[in-house]
Amino acid sequence: QVQLVESGGGLVQPGGSLRLSCTASGTIFSINRMGWYRQAPGKERELVATITSDGSTNYGDSVKGRFTISRENAKNTVFLQMNSLKPEDTDVYYCNARLQYSNHWGQGTQVTVSS
Repeated sequence: QVQLVESGGGLVQPGGSLRLSCTASGTIFSINRMGWYRQAPGKERELVATITSDGSTNYGDSVKGRFTISRENAKNTVFLQMNSLKPEDTDVYYCNARLQYSNHWGQGTQVTVSS
């Protein structure tokens, strides 16, 4: 069993910043890739950012230049630094961990950008 626990969501004004974190626990030998996705009601889940165990990153087009993903492999933890937040960034953000033979999701954390 693998569990993902997210934290750091909340309400922020446009132009502000938030930092999300996600820690994986359980029976884990290695995590190939960790990342963040987001989903609004009635819409498909979309890529925010991912990072592999060797540090290679990938970002969704809408967040490039504003969000930064990082990872502490020893702690099975991934972070998402979100700067210059916009109202359209409002979503539920989900942590993802892809192991060799399984794929896991967190419960989601709400991010609301509003004045």
